[in-house]
Amino acid sequence: YNRTCQCQGNFMGYNCGDCKFGFIGPNCTVRRTMIRKEIFRMTAAEKDKFIAYLNLAKRTLSPDYVIATGTYEQMSNGSNPLFADINVYDLFVWLHYYASRDAFLEGELVWRDIDFAHEAP
Repeated sequence: YNRTCQCQGNFMGYNCGDCKFGFIGPNCTVRRTMIRKEIFRMTAAEKDKFIAYLNLAKRTLSPDYVIATGTYEQMSNGSNPLFADINVYDLFVWLHYYASRDAFLEGELVWRDIDFAHEAP
């Protein structure tokens, strides 16, 4: 890519249609502080709610994303698209895996031992 868009105000996302973290409302102007709890300090009810949301994510198809099920070559240079729907949970797992692996650069170059999911260069 040789250019990108930049969201305005408190909007974010690939289409600037989501609020930045910590903001809600139709114009993303209402501040909402969230506190991430340590799972071992959650009450039984909080743990049950957390597990329920994980299970919901496993049953909810992503409204925005699909995944490629073949290479560009296997897709006949794009004329035979090979994509599949993905649920929200598996999308998160796939993105985490992709961000954690070696980075393939131009040509045969590989950036090894880099982990964009847990640390930045």
